[in-house]
Amino acid sequence: MTQRPTFDKPKVELHVHLDGAIKPETILYYGRKRGIALPANTAEELQNIIGMDKPLSLPEFLSKFDYYMPAIAGSREAIKRIAYEFVEMKAKEGVVYVEVRYSPHLLANSKVEPIPWNQAEGDLTPDEVVDIVGQGLKEGEQDFGVKVRSILCCMRHQPNWSLEVVELCKKYQHHTVVAIDLAGDETIKGSSYFPGHVEAYEEAVRSGIHRTVHAGESSPAEVVREAVDTLKTERLGHGYHTLEDEALYNRLRQENMHFEVRGPSGFVGLSHTETSKNGDPGHPRVQGQGGTAWGCLPATNLLLQVCPWSSYLTGAWNPNTEHAVIR
Repeated sequence: MTQRPTFDKPKVELHVHLDGAIKPETILYYGRKRGIALPANTAEELQNIIGMDKPLSLPEFLSKFDYYMPAIAGSREAIKRIAYEFVEMKAKEGVVYVEVRYSPHLLANSKVEPIPWNQAEGDLTPDEVVDIVGQGLKEGEQDFGVKVRSILCCMRHQPNWSLEVVELCKKYQHHTVVAIDLAGDETIKGSSYFPGHVEAYEEAVRSGIHRTVHAGESSPAEVVREAVDTLKTERLGHGYHTLEDEALYNRLRQENMHFEVRGPSGFVGLSHTETSKNGDPGHPRVQGQGGTAWGCLPATNLLLQVCPWSSYLTGAWNPNTEHAVIR
């Protein structure tokens, strides 16, 4: 793929997942150190198993995390290291500002129900996870000169975690945390209306916590509408299926809604993409003012190529002539 000259410039990345940006070597190291079986013995083999080189449904993609997250979750040392190494990777990519997101509960093994990844109960709580990730990000920020902020994720299948997530956003808003997110399997019917999620987002509004929601990637435009009207999101993660509802799209464009969009190599839910002339999956287009407007950021070192590119798409930002606005 020919890279656009504009991306030789400093970059802003607003949608990237910490647990999807872990070096294979780091996973192998902690798997061996902690005695946790992994499906491969070399970084190349691991990449081939849990990386993506063909389109996957969102549930198929999410299942990849089962392979390697047990090697990282529950370990203070591993969690701080992946946060620090994340910043190092962003510096090498020319990123000057990044917002990285993760679920504190998916990295914990104490005071979380159910305990994720079939871990035995330990003593690492979601609260301490946020503190440790913040330490790693801040040390990376100092060493590599990248401004880093974090977003804490609620998970669609675990609404019982969400109220704690918003409280952690409030507690750590001066320790890198800038927003709350709703992530996970968008195909869970009615998940935008689960009381735990709704109550958490209502509290976020009351407390001035910024809000983003994954919607419209593998789910229909109606889920985008739910994110905007029920959860009061300020940004949309992906949002491609907004195009199925012209009235909704025009409304969001008028409201200057920000779409956080991945680029042409993020092979998740590609039923909604176009195909390029050479037969490769194309980028899911969002029509901006005067035609198609989109931009992307390279993230060549990501373990999983999910959401590695971020853009403002509604015509609010022209990547060829303007700098992105950092909220």
